[in-house]
Amino acid sequence: MAKEKSRKAKKGLLIFISVVIILATVITGLNLLAVQNLLKKGASYNTLEIENRVTPQKDENGNRYFTTDREFKIMHLTDIHIGGGFMSKTVDEKALNAVAAMVTKEKPDLVIATGDIAFPVPYTAGTFNNYSGAKAFGNLMESLGVYWDVTFGNHDAECYSYFDREAVAKIYSGEEFEHCLFQPGPEDVDGYGNHVIEIKNSKGIITQAIILIDSQAYVENTLIDSIKGNYDNIHPNQVEWYEAEIKRMNAENSKAIKAIQGDDVNGGLFKQYGTVKSLAFFHIPLVEMNDGWTEFQKNDFKDTKDFKYIDGIIGEGGKRVYCGLGEDDLFEKMLELGSTKAMFNGHDHLNSTTFEYKGIQFSYGYSIDYFAYSGIDKLGSQRGCTMITCKPDTAFTIDKYNYYSDRYNLEGFTREEVTMQLEDVTYQTTE
Repeated sequence: MAKEKSRKAKKGLLIFISVVIILATVITGLNLLAVQNLLKKGASYNTLEIENRVTPQKDENGNRYFTTDREFKIMHLTDIHIGGGFMSKTVDEKALNAVAAMVTKEKPDLVIATGDIAFPVPYTAGTFNNYSGAKAFGNLMESLGVYWDVTFGNHDAECYSYFDREAVAKIYSGEEFEHCLFQPGPEDVDGYGNHVIEIKNSKGIITQAIILIDSQAYVENTLIDSIKGNYDNIHPNQVEWYEAEIKRMNAENSKAIKAIQGDDVNGGLFKQYGTVKSLAFFHIPLVEMNDGWTEFQKNDFKDTKDFKYIDGIIGEGGKRVYCGLGEDDLFEKMLELGSTKAMFNGHDHLNSTTFEYKGIQFSYGYSIDYFAYSGIDKLGSQRGCTMITCKPDTAFTIDKYNYYSDRYNLEGFTREEVTMQLEDVTYQTTE
């Protein structure tokens, strides 16, 4: 009897192992096919013809720069959330299609995606593979033929993902993506992707600097921190790097200005360009974004001495900003140096507000996400892009466009039916 039970137990175990192996084989095959189709989809769009296109060059420090005397258009995208597995095929294709439609319409000089491009969560996407999301987005940008760049989000390389942040950085900075301006950044500075892109005029003066920063992911890169949302902050040596870059560019502008107007530090060019103006891009919002919005809330949604509401909403659960858990000195350093006039982030998919706090603008990007939030593929008021127009005199404008507006009713692109759930949310502010 005991031997019979033992034989049955062994047989049951063998059947279980066989089922597991078969399932694993089937899932692997489905994912391989899904990745192949996703990469083909990303590479299937038509190359854009961009009038008066400007081409970046590389300086002696390895930094990329554009030279133009006209306005320079940047498209800010965020939270693409490409699952990259067989279970996310439909929503992944919708995400690629939405990005392609908006880029096709706007024809920007540069596209910047501030993180969470990949979202390979196994129980929803069916894969741990974060390579496929990064590669599909890269294929899309290359097929459109636009210059593009990225910062990392917290989901781009989770602790359970196949590839870590260093490996993903190598994907973006490799030779395969010729239009990608991503740089891994200095090895002695925390994170990957801390780098600068400069916009110069024909006289060699920097009229706007674009600063891309890795806002890190979690306090500890563990599954528990990921589940709890224990988000990290920009690290001290990154703030030191930021300060050094601003001072380097100020020195470069001083040299270029002196070549034109001499040593007159009170002259017009020094007043206008002596302190380089800059825009910062990263994924996780700063603590000060939450501080500013909390001040606005406590004042019955009326402007204060330090806070000026511009547009958009806070639509996340709890009506809050999900910033890092700790403090960093980046905002204080921005105030001290007087260079950065606006910063752009993602992370919170239902937040879309832009406001000014202590003289610096904070701006959420519209998310693309069809996948990470339950049911978000059926919602539409949070999906779109931000267009930033940098002017030759260092001024800039911020315009946000919803994907479902008539603006993106383009031939060759089909948009899904959605519910515009947050259309009527407004705030009464004081002038």
